[in-house]
Amino acid sequence: MKFKVLMTDYAWPNVDIERETLAAADAELVVADDKTEAGLAAQAAAVDAIMTNWVRVPESVIAAGPKLRIVARLGIGLDNIDIAACTKRKIVVTNCPDYCLIEVAEQALAMILALGRKVAFYHLESKQGRYELQAGPPLRRITGQTLGIVGLGNIGRKLAEKALGIGLKVIAADKVRGTLPAGVAWREFDELLAESDYVSLHVPLLPSTKHLMGREQFARMKPSAYLVNTARGGLVDQAALAEALAAGQLAGAALDVQETEPPDLRVPPLDDPRVIVTPHSAFASLESLADLRRRVSRQVADRLHGRVPENVVNPEVLK
Repeated sequence: MKFKVLMTDYAWPNVDIERETLAAADAELVVADDKTEAGLAAQAAAVDAIMTNWVRVPESVIAAGPKLRIVARLGIGLDNIDIAACTKRKIVVTNCPDYCLIEVAEQALAMILALGRKVAFYHLESKQGRYELQAGPPLRRITGQTLGIVGLGNIGRKLAEKALGIGLKVIAADKVRGTLPAGVAWREFDELLAESDYVSLHVPLLPSTKHLMGREQFARMKPSAYLVNTARGGLVDQAALAEALAAGQLAGAALDVQETEPPDLRVPPLDDPRVIVTPHSAFASLESLADLRRRVSRQVADRLHGRVPENVVNPEVLK
């Protein structure tokens, strides 16, 4: 093989798709046997490309790879790759910003329905031998309630479309006020928090959005409202969420992502029966993962053979 590609980690059973796609491009796939920063740096010295799922690729790893031409993210978010370090060394960075839009929107909607209809609560109660409607709080009709979407990008728009379809009123807030989808109304962030029965987060994790939801924000929400996070764990101050739940400032939450993964499920707010927790699964489906893996492998192959790959996030390196 002419090229060598290091895959730091993956969240699926095997790497057959990646290996086959890269082999057709005369590239050998090597799966990292040491995922520590020092271990990755040692392995980076001999490769032409890096593919990463969740593992961090910091400057020390990038600097250790003199032959590196591309660092490709097997996903949407880029907070685990030092883009500036790549750009400084003329290394292309790519991602797949549109590969699991439907899946994440479906997960957010499923969480809204599960929270509103107390599906998880009654399931746990029933499994523990308490088969009783009166065990939970009064149920409300979801149709006619208000969903506030924070971040009206590709996923936020997909969720809006689905939510409107089941009769939710949809409002949205974003740092950039673009063209709104039909049926969606604009609100300032603080207004959205105060008005919504469900708040769903769909923004990237940046220094400006870290702990976007904290004590001040939870205090603005209705005591009957719910928080849904399928974006990034760092958007939510979990200590503040635990305090808000304990104080009755909101009714519950559904979290697919955590600041530290895997999290300690024994501590608040994750041990609270009003909080639904799923293991960062919103992005996953057989269809989305197969698409992701092929596309990222092709991005790497294109770069190694001198072509411009799709979704270059630092195009200045191509000049």
